[in-house]
Amino acid sequence: MLASLALGRHIVRRVCVTQVRTRVNPANPGIPYPREGKEETEDEFDQRWVSYFSKPDIDGWELRKGINDMQGYDLVPEPKIMVAVLKACRRVNDHSLAVRYLEAVHRKSNYNKQINDYLMNEIRPTLNELGISSPAEMGYDEPELALGDPDRSPLIEVPPLK
Repeated sequence: MLASLALGRHIVRRVCVTQVRTRVNPANPGIPYPREGKEETEDEFDQRWVSYFSKPDIDGWELRKGINDMQGYDLVPEPKIMVAVLKACRRVNDHSLAVRYLEAVHRKSNYNKQINDYLMNEIRPTLNELGISSPAEMGYDEPELALGDPDRSPLIEVPPLK
């Protein structure tokens, strides 16, 4: 019995030492293989997501999955994609998801006022049509009980150093 345990431990040790070989580009070993397949243009990308969110039978799970996948990309979505998402949120009757999506896009834009103002101006007619309030209109742009930075608060008097 001890011999079989010792043999088993030897096999496990040998398996752990085995290395995984990776593919190397023979033309230039420092660069990985080029991507295979057709590159998607920006218009094709936008159209793909607009058609995804415009499906009439989309449910809440698919909607959340699509929003989560979009948030994974390194981009701020175009206004036409945002309009499609907001209409899909209204179709599944999920107002809170629409507001959270607007907050996520605002965060995705790194809180850049120019980008956020542009997006809100572009989607404002859709927000009014669907009856969706923006996070700023609901007071979600700053915490309800915000106290500010205690180091910069005028209520705290710090004696000068001598």
